[in-house]
Amino acid sequence: MKTLFSSSMIVLLLLCANGIQAQTTQTKLNQVELIKQFIGNWKVEIGKDTTAFYDIKPYGTGLDCNFKHVTKGKIFVEGKELWGYDKASDKMIVAYEGMDMELLVLWFTSKSKCVFILYKDISNPEKASFKLDTEFKSPDMYLQTKLVNDKPVLNLTYKRIK
Repeated sequence: MKTLFSSSMIVLLLLCANGIQAQTTQTKLNQVELIKQFIGNWKVEIGKDTTAFYDIKPYGTGLDCNFKHVTKGKIFVEGKELWGYDKASDKMIVAYEGMDMELLVLWFTSKSKCVFILYKDISNPEKASFKLDTEFKSPDMYLQTKLVNDKPVLNLTYKRIK
């Protein structure tokens, strides 16, 4: 009885199938490199007569951030953030100290987009109490949308200060 495929044809089919599979596998994003997009001085209008300023510097495999919120020329909130890379989760952990202490988690989903959620929601990010979808539109601007129950409640535009 004749076989439908020769052994060399089977090998060729397997090589082609493996090649297709390898092409569809997403390359792992380098979170430590991508986070560097945030380095610099940023300004964002957060309300009527209210502006937030962020001074973000490299620190180890993460970032060191000082921020202040200003209304009519007067500082009403100042704080510090320390962003550090967690190798086990391949995500950045952000310790945020302003009026209260908070822990956030962020990770890049593409080279220009990342997501922030509360650390307590890391085991089930789809059910996070809130999410900050962030997208770099250029090296000098990024947009951030705050979602609560997957509904946008706030849109902010961050601009680099030169």
